[in-house]
Amino acid sequence: MMSNRPTVQYDDDAMFSRIARRLLPLLFLCYIVAYLDRVNVGFAKLQMAAELQWSDAIYGFGAGIFFLGYFLFEVPSNLLLERVGARRWIARIMISWGIISSLFAFVDRIPWGPLPAMFGVAPDVFGFYALRLLLGIAEAGFFPGIILYLTYWFPAARRARTVAWFMTAIAFANVIGGPLSGLIMDVFDGSGAWSGWRWLFVLEGIPSVFMGVAVLRWLPDGPRQASWLSAHDCDVVERRLAADQEARTSQTQAAGREQMSGGHGPATVKAAMTDRRVWALAFVYFAGTVSLYGVNFWMPTLIQELGIDRTAYLRVGLLSMIPWGVAGLAMVWAGQNSDRTGERRWHVAGALAVTAAGHATLSLVGHAVIPSLIGLALVASGVLAFFATFWSLPTSFLQRSAAAAGIAWINSIGNLGGHFGPDLIGRVRAATGGTTGAFLALGALALLGMAVTLGVTRKGRTGL
Repeated sequence: MMSNRPTVQYDDDAMFSRIARRLLPLLFLCYIVAYLDRVNVGFAKLQMAAELQWSDAIYGFGAGIFFLGYFLFEVPSNLLLERVGARRWIARIMISWGIISSLFAFVDRIPWGPLPAMFGVAPDVFGFYALRLLLGIAEAGFFPGIILYLTYWFPAARRARTVAWFMTAIAFANVIGGPLSGLIMDVFDGSGAWSGWRWLFVLEGIPSVFMGVAVLRWLPDGPRQASWLSAHDCDVVERRLAADQEARTSQTQAAGREQMSGGHGPATVKAAMTDRRVWALAFVYFAGTVSLYGVNFWMPTLIQELGIDRTAYLRVGLLSMIPWGVAGLAMVWAGQNSDRTGERRWHVAGALAVTAAGHATLSLVGHAVIPSLIGLALVASGVLAFFATFWSLPTSFLQRSAAAAGIAWINSIGNLGGHFGPDLIGRVRAATGGTTGAFLALGALALLGMAVTLGVTRKGRTGL
Protein backbone atom coordinates (compact mmCIF):
# COMPACT_ATOMS: atom_id res chain seq x y z
CA MET A 1 0.00 0.00 0.00
CA MET A 2 2.85 2.35 0.87
CA SER A 3 4.44 1.65 -2.53
CA ASN A 4 1.60 3.52 -4.25
CA ARG A 5 2.44 6.75 -2.41
CA PRO A 6 4.44 9.47 -4.12
CA THR A 7 8.11 9.47 -3.18
CA VAL A 8 8.87 13.14 -3.82
CA GLN A 9 9.69 15.00 -0.61
CA TYR A 10 8.71 18.59 0.14
CA ASP A 11 9.80 21.24 2.61
CA ASP A 12 7.35 22.09 5.37
CA ASP A 13 5.82 25.17 3.73
CA ALA A 14 5.25 23.41 0.42
CA MET A 15 3.89 20.31 2.11
CA PHE A 16 1.41 22.10 4.36
CA SER A 17 0.34 24.32 1.47
CA ARG A 18 -0.34 21.20 -0.57
CA ILE A 19 -2.34 19.70 2.29
CA ALA A 20 -4.38 22.90 2.52
CA ARG A 21 -5.03 22.88 -1.23
CA ARG A 22 -6.25 19.29 -1.02
CA LEU A 23 -8.48 19.62 2.04
CA LEU A 24 -9.74 23.19 2.31
CA PRO A 25 -11.68 23.51 -0.99
CA LEU A 26 -13.84 20.48 -0.13
CA LEU A 27 -14.31 21.57 3.50
CA PHE A 28 -14.97 25.12 2.31
CA LEU A 29 -17.79 23.96 0.02
CA CYS A 30 -19.20 21.78 2.79
CA TYR A 31 -19.35 24.71 5.18
CA ILE A 32 -20.94 26.96 2.57
CA VAL A 33 -23.85 24.60 1.97
CA ALA A 34 -24.11 23.91 5.71
CA TYR A 35 -24.28 27.58 6.51
CA LEU A 36 -26.81 28.28 3.77
CA ASP A 37 -29.09 25.59 5.17
CA ARG A 38 -28.68 27.01 8.66
CA VAL A 39 -29.45 30.66 7.89
CA ASN A 40 -31.58 30.67 4.72
CA VAL A 41 -34.55 30.85 7.06
CA GLY A 42 -33.68 34.55 7.41
CA PHE A 43 -34.57 35.14 3.75
CA ALA A 44 -37.48 32.70 3.77
CA LYS A 45 -38.92 34.72 6.66
CA LEU A 46 -39.46 37.73 4.39
CA GLN A 47 -42.26 35.78 2.68
CA MET A 48 -42.98 32.78 4.90
CA ALA A 49 -43.86 34.71 8.06
CA ALA A 50 -46.48 36.82 6.28
CA GLU A 51 -47.95 33.85 4.41
CA LEU A 52 -48.24 31.71 7.55
CA GLN A 53 -49.12 34.71 9.77
CA TRP A 54 -46.24 34.26 12.21
CA SER A 55 -45.17 37.00 14.61
CA ASP A 56 -41.58 38.16 15.07
CA ALA A 57 -41.50 36.30 18.38
CA ILE A 58 -42.46 32.99 16.70
CA TYR A 59 -39.82 33.46 14.03
CA GLY A 60 -37.09 34.52 16.49
CA PHE A 61 -37.70 31.55 18.78
CA GLY A 62 -37.88 29.09 15.88
CA ALA A 63 -34.73 30.43 14.23
CA GLY A 64 -32.83 30.07 17.48
CA ILE A 65 -34.17 26.68 18.63
CA PHE A 66 -31.83 25.13 16.07
CA PHE A 67 -29.04 25.66 18.59
CA LEU A 68 -30.78 23.77 21.39
CA GLY A 69 -30.60 20.61 19.30
CA TYR A 70 -27.06 21.54 18.37
CA PHE A 71 -26.17 21.89 22.06
CA LEU A 72 -27.66 18.55 23.13
CA PHE A 73 -25.80 16.47 20.54
CA GLU A 74 -22.56 18.40 20.04
CA VAL A 75 -20.22 16.53 22.40
CA PRO A 76 -21.52 13.02 21.59
CA SER A 77 -21.26 13.80 17.89
CA ASN A 78 -17.64 14.93 18.15
CA LEU A 79 -16.66 11.89 20.20
CA LEU A 80 -18.31 9.65 17.60
CA LEU A 81 -16.37 11.45 14.86
CA GLU A 82 -13.14 10.59 16.65
CA ARG A 83 -14.26 6.95 16.94
CA VAL A 84 -15.73 6.22 13.49
CA GLY A 85 -13.59 8.62 11.44
CA ALA A 86 -14.12 12.06 9.95
CA ARG A 87 -15.06 10.89 6.47
CA ARG A 88 -18.06 8.76 7.40
CA TRP A 89 -19.32 10.96 10.21
CA ILE A 90 -19.15 14.28 8.35
CA ALA A 91 -20.87 12.62 5.37
CA ARG A 92 -23.66 11.38 7.67
CA ILE A 93 -24.10 14.84 9.12
CA MET A 94 -24.37 16.51 5.71
CA ILE A 95 -26.77 14.04 4.15
CA SER A 96 -29.16 14.09 7.12
CA TRP A 97 -29.26 17.87 7.42
CA GLY A 98 -29.77 18.29 3.66
CA ILE A 99 -32.88 16.09 3.83
CA ILE A 100 -34.26 17.89 6.90
CA SER A 101 -33.58 21.31 5.39
CA SER A 102 -35.60 20.41 2.30
CA LEU A 103 -38.51 19.31 4.49
CA PHE A 104 -39.01 22.94 5.56
CA ALA A 105 -40.85 23.39 2.26
CA PHE A 106 -43.64 21.33 3.86
CA VAL A 107 -43.47 22.95 7.30
CA ASP A 108 -47.23 23.59 7.39
CA ARG A 109 -48.20 20.28 5.77
CA ILE A 110 -46.39 17.60 7.77
CA PRO A 111 -48.87 15.71 10.00
CA TRP A 112 -47.60 15.79 13.58
CA GLY A 113 -50.61 14.09 15.17
CA PRO A 114 -51.45 15.21 18.71
CA LEU A 115 -48.05 16.84 19.38
CA PRO A 116 -48.97 20.45 18.46
CA ALA A 117 -51.97 20.36 20.81
CA MET A 118 -49.81 18.92 23.60
CA PHE A 119 -47.49 21.93 23.33
CA GLY A 120 -50.31 24.42 22.83
CA VAL A 121 -49.22 25.74 19.41
CA ALA A 122 -50.62 25.62 15.89
CA PRO A 123 -49.47 22.69 13.69
CA ASP A 124 -47.44 24.92 11.34
CA VAL A 125 -45.68 26.63 14.27
CA PHE A 126 -44.94 23.26 15.86
CA GLY A 127 -43.57 22.04 12.52
CA PHE A 128 -41.27 25.04 12.31
CA TYR A 129 -39.95 24.53 15.82
CA ALA A 130 -39.59 20.75 15.41
CA LEU A 131 -37.74 20.92 12.08
CA ARG A 132 -35.39 23.63 13.36
CA LEU A 133 -34.63 21.47 16.40
CA LEU A 134 -34.05 18.40 14.21
CA LEU A 135 -31.82 20.41 11.88
CA GLY A 136 -29.65 21.37 14.85
CA ILE A 137 -29.45 17.75 15.99
CA ALA A 138 -28.49 16.64 12.47
CA GLU A 139 -25.78 19.28 12.09
CA ALA A 140 -24.38 18.90 15.64
CA GLY A 141 -20.70 18.09 15.52
CA PHE A 142 -19.99 19.42 12.04
CA PHE A 143 -18.09 22.60 12.85
CA PRO A 144 -16.20 21.40 15.95
CA GLY A 145 -15.55 18.18 14.05
CA ILE A 146 -13.84 20.16 11.31
CA ILE A 147 -11.83 22.14 13.88
CA LEU A 148 -10.75 18.86 15.48
CA TYR A 149 -10.04 17.37 12.05
CA LEU A 150 -7.71 20.25 11.16
CA THR A 151 -5.67 19.53 14.30
CA TYR A 152 -4.84 16.14 12.72
CA TRP A 153 -3.08 17.94 9.87
CA PHE A 154 -1.80 21.39 10.92
CA PRO A 155 0.47 22.39 13.85
CA ALA A 156 -0.56 25.28 16.07
CA ALA A 157 1.59 27.85 14.28
CA ARG A 158 -0.38 27.31 11.06
CA ARG A 159 -3.81 26.72 12.55
CA ALA A 160 -5.31 30.21 12.89
CA ARG A 161 -4.77 31.09 9.24
CA THR A 162 -6.07 27.65 8.20
CA VAL A 163 -9.22 28.05 10.30
CA ALA A 164 -9.59 31.61 9.00
CA TRP A 165 -9.50 30.45 5.38
CA PHE A 166 -11.97 27.67 6.18
CA MET A 167 -14.30 30.02 8.04
CA THR A 168 -14.33 32.60 5.25
CA ALA A 169 -17.01 30.20 4.01
CA ILE A 170 -19.33 32.02 6.45
CA ALA A 171 -18.70 35.32 4.70
CA PHE A 172 -18.72 33.71 1.26
CA ALA A 173 -21.96 31.87 2.00
CA ASN A 174 -23.58 35.13 3.04
CA VAL A 175 -22.13 37.07 0.11
CA ILE A 176 -23.46 34.60 -2.45
CA GLY A 177 -26.29 33.25 -0.33
CA GLY A 178 -28.10 36.55 -0.04
CA PRO A 179 -28.43 37.22 -3.77
CA LEU A 180 -28.97 33.51 -4.48
CA SER A 181 -31.77 33.25 -1.92
CA GLY A 182 -33.35 36.46 -3.17
CA LEU A 183 -33.09 35.29 -6.79
CA ILE A 184 -34.69 31.92 -6.01
CA MET A 185 -37.58 33.61 -4.22
CA ASP A 186 -38.03 36.11 -7.06
CA VAL A 187 -37.76 33.67 -9.98
CA PHE A 188 -39.50 30.58 -8.57
CA ASP A 189 -42.32 32.30 -6.68
CA GLY A 190 -45.55 30.82 -8.00
CA SER A 191 -43.91 27.99 -9.96
CA GLY A 192 -45.81 24.76 -9.51
CA ALA A 193 -48.23 26.63 -7.22
CA TRP A 194 -45.42 26.97 -4.68
CA SER A 195 -44.29 30.14 -2.97
CA GLY A 196 -40.69 31.21 -3.41
CA TRP A 197 -39.74 30.34 0.17
CA ARG A 198 -40.69 26.68 -0.39
CA TRP A 199 -38.44 26.47 -3.45
CA LEU A 200 -35.67 28.14 -1.44
CA PHE A 201 -35.57 25.33 1.14
CA VAL A 202 -35.64 22.54 -1.45
CA LEU A 203 -33.10 24.00 -3.87
CA GLU A 204 -30.64 24.92 -1.10
CA GLY A 205 -31.07 21.61 0.76
CA ILE A 206 -30.22 19.29 -2.14
CA PRO A 207 -26.52 20.39 -2.46
CA SER A 208 -25.84 19.26 1.12
CA VAL A 209 -26.76 15.69 0.20
CA PHE A 210 -24.43 15.75 -2.81
CA MET A 211 -21.60 17.21 -0.72
CA GLY A 212 -22.10 14.43 1.83
CA VAL A 213 -21.53 11.89 -0.94
CA ALA A 214 -18.44 13.84 -2.06
CA VAL A 215 -17.01 13.73 1.49
CA LEU A 216 -17.54 9.98 1.60
CA ARG A 217 -15.67 9.68 -1.67
CA TRP A 218 -12.75 12.08 -1.25
CA LEU A 219 -12.05 13.10 2.37
CA PRO A 220 -9.28 11.09 4.08
CA ASP A 221 -9.63 10.38 7.82
CA GLY A 222 -6.06 11.53 8.46
CA PRO A 223 -2.59 11.88 6.90
CA ARG A 224 -1.96 8.12 6.82
CA GLN A 225 -5.13 7.61 4.78
CA ALA A 226 -4.20 10.26 2.20
CA SER A 227 -2.79 8.54 -0.90
CA TRP A 228 -1.47 11.88 -2.13
CA LEU A 229 0.97 12.21 0.81
CA SER A 230 4.28 10.37 0.84
CA ALA A 231 5.28 8.27 3.85
CA HIS A 232 7.94 10.90 4.58
CA ASP A 233 5.32 13.68 4.54
CA CYS A 234 3.15 11.73 6.97
CA ASP A 235 6.15 11.36 9.27
CA VAL A 236 6.83 15.11 9.10
CA VAL A 237 3.20 15.98 9.93
CA GLU A 238 3.24 13.61 12.90
CA ARG A 239 6.55 15.00 14.17
CA ARG A 240 5.29 18.58 13.96
CA LEU A 241 2.11 17.68 15.83
CA ALA A 242 4.10 15.71 18.42
CA ALA A 243 6.38 18.73 18.93
CA ASP A 244 3.25 20.84 19.56
CA GLN A 245 2.09 18.31 22.13
CA GLU A 246 5.43 18.36 23.92
CA ALA A 247 5.51 22.17 23.90
CA ARG A 248 2.02 22.36 25.42
CA THR A 249 2.96 19.89 28.13
CA SER A 250 6.14 21.82 28.96
CA GLN A 251 4.25 25.11 29.09
CA THR A 252 1.53 23.84 31.39
CA GLN A 253 4.10 22.22 33.69
CA ALA A 254 6.10 25.44 33.86
CA ALA A 255 3.01 27.51 34.60
CA GLY A 256 2.40 25.39 37.73
CA ARG A 257 0.27 27.01 40.38
CA GLU A 258 -0.50 30.03 38.24
CA GLN A 259 -2.76 27.94 36.01
CA MET A 260 -6.46 27.93 36.72
CA SER A 261 -6.63 24.14 36.68
CA GLY A 262 -3.14 23.51 37.98
CA GLY A 263 -0.57 21.02 36.67
CA HIS A 264 -0.98 19.84 33.11
CA GLY A 265 -3.38 20.96 30.49
CA PRO A 266 -6.39 18.62 30.45
CA ALA A 267 -5.70 15.37 28.61
CA THR A 268 -8.91 13.43 29.32
CA VAL A 269 -12.59 14.01 28.62
CA LYS A 270 -13.37 14.45 32.33
CA ALA A 271 -10.49 16.89 32.83
CA ALA A 272 -11.63 18.99 29.87
CA MET A 273 -15.22 19.14 31.07
CA THR A 274 -14.18 20.36 34.54
CA ASP A 275 -11.43 22.78 33.44
CA ARG A 276 -12.38 26.37 34.29
CA ARG A 277 -10.59 27.69 31.23
CA VAL A 278 -12.84 25.57 29.03
CA TRP A 279 -15.95 27.03 30.69
CA ALA A 280 -14.61 30.57 30.51
CA LEU A 281 -13.85 30.23 26.80
CA ALA A 282 -17.27 28.66 26.26
CA PHE A 283 -18.78 31.88 27.62
CA VAL A 284 -16.56 33.96 25.34
CA TYR A 285 -17.71 31.88 22.39
CA PHE A 286 -21.31 32.38 23.55
CA ALA A 287 -20.75 36.15 23.45
CA GLY A 288 -19.55 35.90 19.86
CA THR A 289 -22.30 33.61 18.58
CA VAL A 290 -25.06 35.71 20.15
CA SER A 291 -23.99 38.58 17.92
CA LEU A 292 -23.32 36.49 14.82
CA TYR A 293 -26.68 34.75 14.66
CA GLY A 294 -28.69 37.55 16.22
CA VAL A 295 -27.74 39.82 13.34
CA ASN A 296 -27.46 37.08 10.70
CA PHE A 297 -30.98 35.69 11.09
CA TRP A 298 -32.42 39.21 11.16
CA MET A 299 -30.20 40.95 8.59
CA PRO A 300 -32.59 40.44 5.62
CA THR A 301 -35.43 41.92 7.67
CA LEU A 302 -33.28 44.80 8.95
CA ILE A 303 -32.15 45.62 5.40
CA GLN A 304 -35.68 45.38 4.04
CA GLU A 305 -36.81 47.89 6.66
CA LEU A 306 -34.33 50.46 5.30
CA GLY A 307 -37.01 51.36 2.76
CA ILE A 308 -36.85 48.49 0.27
CA ASP A 309 -40.03 47.17 -1.33
CA ARG A 310 -41.33 44.11 0.54
CA THR A 311 -41.12 41.90 -2.56
CA ALA A 312 -37.69 43.07 -3.77
CA TYR A 313 -35.96 39.96 -2.44
CA LEU A 314 -33.01 40.10 -4.83
CA ARG A 315 -32.26 43.71 -3.89
CA VAL A 316 -32.24 42.74 -0.20
CA GLY A 317 -29.81 39.95 -1.06
CA LEU A 318 -27.52 42.25 -3.01
CA LEU A 319 -27.35 44.79 -0.18
CA SER A 320 -26.59 42.01 2.30
CA MET A 321 -23.42 41.30 0.30
CA ILE A 322 -21.85 44.55 1.53
CA PRO A 323 -21.46 43.77 5.25
CA TRP A 324 -20.40 40.18 4.60
CA GLY A 325 -17.93 41.12 1.87
CA VAL A 326 -16.18 43.52 4.24
CA ALA A 327 -16.32 40.88 6.97
CA GLY A 328 -14.65 38.27 4.78
CA LEU A 329 -11.65 40.54 4.23
CA ALA A 330 -11.46 41.31 7.95
CA MET A 331 -11.55 37.61 8.80
CA VAL A 332 -8.67 36.68 6.49
CA TRP A 333 -6.57 39.61 7.72
CA ALA A 334 -7.16 38.73 11.37
CA GLY A 335 -6.19 35.07 10.90
CA GLN A 336 -3.06 35.87 8.91
CA ASN A 337 -1.95 38.67 11.21
CA SER A 338 -2.49 36.53 14.30
CA ASP A 339 -0.32 33.75 12.86
CA ARG A 340 2.33 36.20 11.63
CA THR A 341 2.70 37.88 15.01
CA GLY A 342 1.92 34.85 17.18
CA GLU A 343 -0.48 37.04 19.18
CA ARG A 344 -3.91 35.60 20.02
CA ARG A 345 -5.61 37.22 23.00
CA TRP A 346 -5.75 40.80 21.71
CA HIS A 347 -6.93 39.65 18.29
CA VAL A 348 -9.87 37.86 19.92
CA ALA A 349 -10.60 40.67 22.39
CA GLY A 350 -10.24 43.37 19.75
CA ALA A 351 -12.67 41.58 17.44
CA LEU A 352 -15.28 41.55 20.21
CA ALA A 353 -14.69 45.28 20.76
CA VAL A 354 -15.41 45.92 17.05
CA THR A 355 -18.57 43.82 17.38
CA ALA A 356 -19.72 45.92 20.33
CA ALA A 357 -19.05 49.11 18.36
CA GLY A 358 -21.24 47.78 15.55
CA HIS A 359 -24.11 47.09 17.92
CA ALA A 360 -23.78 50.56 19.43
CA THR A 361 -23.95 52.04 15.92
CA LEU A 362 -27.08 50.05 15.05
CA SER A 363 -28.77 51.15 18.27
CA LEU A 364 -28.29 54.82 17.36
CA VAL A 365 -28.88 55.18 13.60
CA GLY A 366 -32.48 54.03 13.19
CA HIS A 367 -33.30 53.31 9.53
CA ALA A 368 -30.59 55.50 7.95
CA VAL A 369 -29.22 53.39 5.09
CA ILE A 370 -25.48 54.13 5.05
CA PRO A 371 -24.95 54.22 8.85
CA SER A 372 -27.00 51.01 9.21
CA LEU A 373 -24.86 49.21 6.63
CA ILE A 374 -21.74 50.47 8.42
CA GLY A 375 -23.08 49.14 11.73
CA LEU A 376 -23.91 45.77 10.15
CA ALA A 377 -20.45 45.64 8.56
CA LEU A 378 -18.80 46.33 11.93
CA VAL A 379 -20.78 43.56 13.63
CA ALA A 380 -20.12 41.09 10.81
CA SER A 381 -16.41 41.99 10.63
CA GLY A 382 -16.00 41.76 14.38
CA VAL A 383 -17.64 38.36 14.76
CA LEU A 384 -15.88 36.80 11.77
CA ALA A 385 -12.47 38.11 12.90
CA PHE A 386 -13.35 36.68 16.31
CA PHE A 387 -14.11 33.24 14.88
CA ALA A 388 -10.94 33.30 12.79
CA THR A 389 -8.71 33.60 15.84
CA PHE A 390 -10.73 32.23 18.76
CA TRP A 391 -9.98 28.54 18.25
CA SER A 392 -6.24 29.10 18.66
CA LEU A 393 -6.98 29.67 22.39
CA PRO A 394 -8.53 26.33 23.48
CA THR A 395 -6.40 24.24 21.12
CA SER A 396 -3.30 25.75 22.75
CA PHE A 397 -3.82 23.81 25.99
CA LEU A 398 -6.28 20.96 25.30
CA GLN A 399 -4.49 17.65 24.80
CA ARG A 400 -5.28 14.26 23.28
CA SER A 401 -8.86 13.02 24.01
CA ALA A 402 -9.59 16.27 25.83
CA ALA A 403 -9.42 18.10 22.51
CA ALA A 404 -12.46 16.32 21.04
CA ALA A 405 -14.58 16.84 24.16
CA GLY A 406 -13.27 20.31 25.01
CA ILE A 407 -13.72 21.75 21.52
CA ALA A 408 -17.20 20.26 21.25
CA TRP A 409 -18.19 21.50 24.71
CA ILE A 410 -16.99 25.05 24.03
CA ASN A 411 -18.79 25.02 20.70
CA SER A 412 -22.02 23.56 22.08
CA ILE A 413 -22.22 25.95 25.07
CA GLY A 414 -21.15 28.85 22.91
CA ASN A 415 -23.63 28.07 20.19
CA LEU A 416 -26.50 28.44 22.64
CA GLY A 417 -25.90 32.08 21.82
CA GLY A 418 -27.34 31.23 18.43
CA HIS A 419 -30.64 30.55 20.19
CA PHE A 420 -30.69 33.57 22.49
CA GLY A 421 -29.55 36.15 19.90
CA PRO A 422 -32.37 35.72 17.35
CA ASP A 423 -34.91 35.06 20.10
CA LEU A 424 -33.93 38.23 21.97
CA ILE A 425 -34.29 40.40 18.88
CA GLY A 426 -37.64 38.78 18.04
CA ARG A 427 -39.03 39.32 21.53
CA VAL A 428 -37.80 42.91 21.73
CA ARG A 429 -39.30 43.69 18.32
CA ALA A 430 -42.61 42.10 19.30
CA ALA A 431 -42.73 44.05 22.57
CA THR A 432 -41.42 47.45 21.47
CA GLY A 433 -41.58 47.53 17.68
CA GLY A 434 -37.84 48.27 17.51
CA THR A 435 -34.43 46.72 18.10
CA THR A 436 -32.51 49.35 20.10
CA GLY A 437 -32.67 47.51 23.42
CA ALA A 438 -31.61 44.23 21.82
CA PHE A 439 -28.56 45.79 20.14
CA LEU A 440 -27.47 47.44 23.39
CA ALA A 441 -27.74 44.10 25.22
CA LEU A 442 -25.77 42.28 22.51
CA GLY A 443 -23.10 44.98 22.55
CA ALA A 444 -22.75 44.77 26.34
CA LEU A 445 -22.37 40.99 26.11
CA ALA A 446 -19.62 41.38 23.50
CA LEU A 447 -17.74 43.74 25.84
CA LEU A 448 -18.11 41.24 28.70
CA GLY A 449 -16.74 38.52 26.44
CA MET A 450 -13.77 40.76 25.68
CA ALA A 451 -13.09 41.22 29.39
CA VAL A 452 -13.27 37.46 30.08
CA THR A 453 -10.91 36.79 27.17
CA LEU A 454 -8.29 39.16 28.56
CA GLY A 455 -8.74 37.69 32.03
CA VAL A 456 -8.51 34.01 31.16
CA THR A 457 -5.53 34.47 28.85
CA ARG A 458 -3.35 36.45 31.24
CA LYS A 459 0.20 35.13 31.47
CA GLY A 460 0.15 31.85 33.35
CA ARG A 461 -3.53 31.23 32.68
CA THR A 462 -3.41 29.32 29.39
CA GLY A 463 0.25 29.54 28.64
CA LEU A 464 -0.33 31.91 25.71
